[in-house]
Amino acid sequence: MREPVIAFDQVSKSYPFYHHVRGIKHLLFNLPRNVKSFQQNQYEALRDISFEVYKGEQFGIIGHNGAGKSTTLQLIAGVLRPTSGRIVVRGRISPLLALGAGFHPDLTGRENVIFNGVLMGLTRREVMARLEEIVEFSELGDFIDRSIRSYSNGMLARLGFSVVAHLDPEILLIDEVLGVGDIRFRQKCIKKMMEFKNNKVTMVLVTHSVNSVMQICERAMWIEDHTVKMIGDSQKVARLYCEAAGVPLNSQENVGMAELEAPAI
Repeated sequence: MREPVIAFDQVSKSYPFYHHVRGIKHLLFNLPRNVKSFQQNQYEALRDISFEVYKGEQFGIIGHNGAGKSTTLQLIAGVLRPTSGRIVVRGRISPLLALGAGFHPDLTGRENVIFNGVLMGLTRREVMARLEEIVEFSELGDFIDRSIRSYSNGMLARLGFSVVAHLDPEILLIDEVLGVGDIRFRQKCIKKMMEFKNNKVTMVLVTHSVNSVMQICERAMWIEDHTVKMIGDSQKVARLYCEAAGVPLNSQENVGMAELEAPAI
């Protein structure tokens, strides 16, 4: 029996809606009512989510904007804590969740590579041994030694993916950032992800491109209205998701990184 490396058991995540309070005196004199109001006015990002991801598996998460996909990845990464339920993660997480996430704006690109590598659990010596390979892959040229305050979104995406892709991830989390940047660099990213797949790296991919999910992932989870709509074979989940949305699988709405043929690089 396979052991899951990620397990969600009845996980929910809510955020309070904050309201304007008319001064501290009003808050204190009406404390029970105000506390009750805060507790009742919650935004529910996820409700009773349960699923498992196994070692070496590629797992996709699809759904409309606001469904709770990115919240799920942030819970896996430990960026967020659940309101209720239990989360178990076994292995080192390498997250690629947002442009520039984890980067220090006052450091150069090269310094951020070292900084991020150490944050991901590697020693400075291990990061330094791969530094030039990471820099070369990013194709940032002279910008690698400039403060990342001057970087565009595409440059941040290049640097972020280059760091994660060369630090031997055990569990790789990717949140839609590979759609940023020029076509040739996206092709390099696809090729690297297929290498991860062939090497049985555990991956969790959030994307609007169902064709990417079908190509890269074995199983997929469809989240709708903050709950699990379906979990199963990625081909079947993607097909039913598109049918429900009234969008053909090969339409422009679903074109993503997987539709680009990765050339020999």
